[in-house]
Amino acid sequence: MSDTNLNMKEENNRRKLIAGLGVLSLFPILKWGSAFKKKEVISCAPESKVKTIKFLTQDGTLVEVDASKIKDSKEKISNQQLQSWVNKEL
Repeated sequence: MSDTNLNMKEENNRRKLIAGLGVLSLFPILKWGSAFKKKEVISCAPESKVKTIKFLTQDGTLVEVDASKIKDSKEKISNQQLQSWVNKEL
């Protein structure tokens, strides 16, 4: 009688193991199915309505300046002016 109880317990343990592996094998399928859902994008910061321009200062820091503060001059600077503007510290 004890041999039949042992055999039934072993079979129940095997069935539970197989059922558990079957359930665990469903997780990748569920994850794959959720990959096709359209994800909603949330913006972090509101868009600024003021147009800014990035400039590099003489000491090398990057600053943003309102475009309305900059006057439009169509002339290019010369190499001499550029070299006198940049501080060369070696």
